[in-house]
Amino acid sequence: MFLSRAGLRSCGARIATSNTRCASVLAPTTPSVPTAAAATPLHNNNNKINYIQSFSTAAKPSTAQLVKQLREMTGAPMMECKKALSTPEVDHDLEKAQEWLRKYGSAKASSKVAGREALEGLVGVKIEGDRASIVKVKSETDFASRSETFSTFVQEIADAATAGDVNGDVDIGAFMASAKDSKGLVLSETLNDAILAIRENIQVDSMVIMKASSDKSVLAGYVHGRAPNSSCGSAAAVVELEVTSDAGSEKAEEAAKKLAMHVVAAKPTYLNPESVPEDVVNKEKEILLEKMTGTNKPPEIMEKIIA
Repeated sequence: MFLSRAGLRSCGARIATSNTRCASVLAPTTPSVPTAAAATPLHNNNNKINYIQSFSTAAKPSTAQLVKQLREMTGAPMMECKKALSTPEVDHDLEKAQEWLRKYGSAKASSKVAGREALEGLVGVKIEGDRASIVKVKSETDFASRSETFSTFVQEIADAATAGDVNGDVDIGAFMASAKDSKGLVLSETLNDAILAIRENIQVDSMVIMKASSDKSVLAGYVHGRAPNSSCGSAAAVVELEVTSDAGSEKAEEAAKKLAMHVVAAKPTYLNPESVPEDVVNKEKEILLEKMTGTNKPPEIMEKIIA
């Protein structure tokens, strides 16, 4: 047991009220100090010196303790952690065990889950200054997508996307191979670590990065079904509004948030009428005309209604 001098004084003060309680910490008046221990005088009062002993030798962690630590650090299954630690080149070294899991455990897990259908997941959002990103990441089950490991991974991608200099649609493969997370790891490695921990097929499905079109623009977003301690959820939207005066910036940000909420609720497919393909418009007109059949309205009136 090791205590600083300040700790020694406080323990010495407690002796005055409870000698029995501190008997295991403080030696008797004439101590017999073992040769394997370092002895430090506590105080000298009426030629009586008390000593506290500190031993420098520490017990080596057991395999079970190392497995527990490695699981907490990587999220990998218990047997994978045990296998990594017992590998000769690792020899129960935690840092080497992490590297081993990245090289072999992640590759094995990825090969097992590859090709499995991923229909659940989260959407991550990050807004920083004049840049914003929306990232959609898929998982196999809702249980996995709601885990802290998964939501943290999604948030790492959204953060990295906003920090970069790419705008618009992103080449996901190139981005994952070059961008880094908050720990300095390449995102492709972070993905492998997430697969190793969750043991499910995880796919970065899509990613869009927005940059404000002018210095008077305001970016705001809304996340629906937010996962705990993150900006990820089941659906999300980001809206840009251009402010005409400095006084209206706060109101514009609030309006943008409300618009983003409506976007999530309405699930619009297109941004404006001009972006809707002509074949989609014609199909919708056919459906509306079919609905008005039997209403005794003249054809020219029906055409005006749907125009």
